[in-house]
Amino acid sequence: MSTTLHSFMDIFETEIIDGETSVRLNKIAIPLIQRDYAQGREYNDVTRVRTRFLNSLYNAITKDPITLDFIYGDIDEKGIMTPLDGQQRLTTLFLLHWYAARKENISKDKYSFLKMFSYETRYSARYFCAELVEFTPTFDVKLSEDIRNQAWFPFDWKNDPTISSMLVMLDAIDERFKDVPDIWNRLENKAITFYFLPIKDMGLTDELYIKMNSRGKPLTLFEHFKAELEREIRALDEKTGQKVSDRIIEKIDKAWTDLLWNYRSSSDGDAEDNIIDDEFLRYFKFVCDIICYRKGESPQSYSSDVFDLLHLYFSAENENALTNIETLELFFDCWCKIDGYTTPTEFLESFMSFTHEKNKIMVDSRRYKVDIFEDCIHAYSDKTGKTRQFPLNRIVLLYAITVYLQHQSEVAYADFVRRIRIVNNLIQNSEDEVSDRLDRNRIPAIIQAVDAIILTGKIDDTVENNFNVNQIQEEKEKAEFLASNPSRAVELFELEDHDMLKGQIGIIGLDNLSFAPRFASLFTCSWDKIDCALMATGNYGQQERNKWRYQFASKSLQLAWDELFHKSANAGFENTKNILAKLLATKQSFNDSTLDAIISDFIFQCENDSVYPWIYYYVKYPVFRPGSYGKMSNDDVANKPYMYSVMQTKTQLSQNTYMPYLKEADDAHLSRDEMGQRLVYKDVYVVCENDSYGVYKNEDNELVDTVSISQNDKGIDTEDRIIKLKEYISSSMTCK
Repeated sequence: MSTTLHSFMDIFETEIIDGETSVRLNKIAIPLIQRDYAQGREYNDVTRVRTRFLNSLYNAITKDPITLDFIYGDIDEKGIMTPLDGQQRLTTLFLLHWYAARKENISKDKYSFLKMFSYETRYSARYFCAELVEFTPTFDVKLSEDIRNQAWFPFDWKNDPTISSMLVMLDAIDERFKDVPDIWNRLENKAITFYFLPIKDMGLTDELYIKMNSRGKPLTLFEHFKAELEREIRALDEKTGQKVSDRIIEKIDKAWTDLLWNYRSSSDGDAEDNIIDDEFLRYFKFVCDIICYRKGESPQSYSSDVFDLLHLYFSAENENALTNIETLELFFDCWCKIDGYTTPTEFLESFMSFTHEKNKIMVDSRRYKVDIFEDCIHAYSDKTGKTRQFPLNRIVLLYAITVYLQHQSEVAYADFVRRIRIVNNLIQNSEDEVSDRLDRNRIPAIIQAVDAIILTGKIDDTVENNFNVNQIQEEKEKAEFLASNPSRAVELFELEDHDMLKGQIGIIGLDNLSFAPRFASLFTCSWDKIDCALMATGNYGQQERNKWRYQFASKSLQLAWDELFHKSANAGFENTKNILAKLLATKQSFNDSTLDAIISDFIFQCENDSVYPWIYYYVKYPVFRPGSYGKMSNDDVANKPYMYSVMQTKTQLSQNTYMPYLKEADDAHLSRDEMGQRLVYKDVYVVCENDSYGVYKNEDNELVDTVSISQNDKGIDTEDRIIKLKEYISSSMTCK
């Protein structure tokens, strides 16, 4: 059999040689058993494929000629070619040639060969092709609209899937080529060609068609992707003289498919979906992101479409394409053979766990799997690519693991286990720093730091825009501590793994490491009781950078405790640390009863001495303790230490904010309109001052009464101001 290069124009009336015989091709007929034309379907994946194909044709017309893949077909003795493979491409070429002929007013004799292309799938598709060749559009409206409005276009043709797809494709062709001149001239000069392979000797039977088109579906996105990848790498081979393409395609078909086979799943729940397409493409995106970060850039600057990424990083036009292909190989190959383990899952479970275990790092079971590789290939991003379901912190951790896997011969497993704990601690405590926003992309520096830790054990604090500086310093101190105290590693790692600490132990410190069991005991108790016991020990709150907002604990939300226990820009971390140490020093172990005793003793002492500091109200009255984010506001603590308002949001004052003294005294009259800063009655309202309550007229805000709070020479209440207000309301507000 001969294989020859043709254009869509010259293949008609060409002598096709098959052995010792030849036949003139004078018609292409899409057979009844073939599926409908699909490149015009309006599905996300098909739209991407259509756009890709039209972009390739556009580049061929405007820049460099292109040769498409093989087209196979049987030619009978009458010269009628029945395509076995290539129907979709041939149909699009038919439509493009028609468009060029009509747009450029080409003489009829030059495009008459278009009549030799026909569909036999349905009579409607057959007649549509014939009518289209004779039709001259106005180009004043969308082509599809113009065609549908013609008398020769019956209403029921709108339901023909092939015709509908052709109309969509014609609109897409017009959108892409409407400003391109001399399309026909370029087509005549073979800007677009393909190889035609006759298969007459095979015997073109319905059975053969059924075997080759048994799915009755268009090619999958992955099938198009794989073909495009192979084409790009072969072009690179031709340019460099390398022989990479065969090796890569063989790995995709064998080793990499074997790797992903046990992870295969269907996004639509199809239990019979035995393909690894989605898994491959998600991991491919991960590798492309790493390539981008290694260049010092952010993937946010580029499209997330796999075809765009393919051309961006693996095209022969990219001077780093060979290096990028090597990266792709390394990141796939490293999971295929892991020393001492039969599967990636087995390897990952050897050093990752949902609970604290010796020589393992902890994984949040509420959000993640121990098998981080599976997390990546099943949830890398949504279909739009805009929402990252495999978050940046996991990308960094997975990257660290792959660095080790690619250097197993150089890094001992025991060293890796220690080093991945350091990386995990850094990731967990660098939430703000792990960012790839265009205006603050820190991931390139972070993965550079990860390389150093995994490969050398060095924690490099000289790299700018690295992990959180406080955590870097802590990790260096812990490394030095363990070098001198290796026997205390188990104790230290258990403390790191506590849910309230997540790798950062600064709130306890290496000097107080012996308090670790007490800390674990303390946090088996009610969080509200812990909060009160801490406050009874001293005002542990931290002032935020904005100066007017303060961080305290929460009886229900761990985020508040995280803000307190993880060193940040807040002022007062050392004070919180000292108060916690002071509390831990009081008992060998804690339970709710021991905390109740501490709380009761504190309240009794205040009331017995008639000294009521602000923290007394916080401990005694639950309304003072912010139950959500642990936020309170006070814009002048130095001069107004009692004027804390309780917030119910994380950052802003709202209608749910309130002055706790007022809420405790008379919640029913607390004004939401004034953000809980007034008790409003019929004629007057009450506000709280640092040493008194002011009563004002509603009508003109005139002060009508002052309820003074007795205080000592240090400005501390000597009477319970809430009891004082309740008594005043009881005696005075009935007549207001």
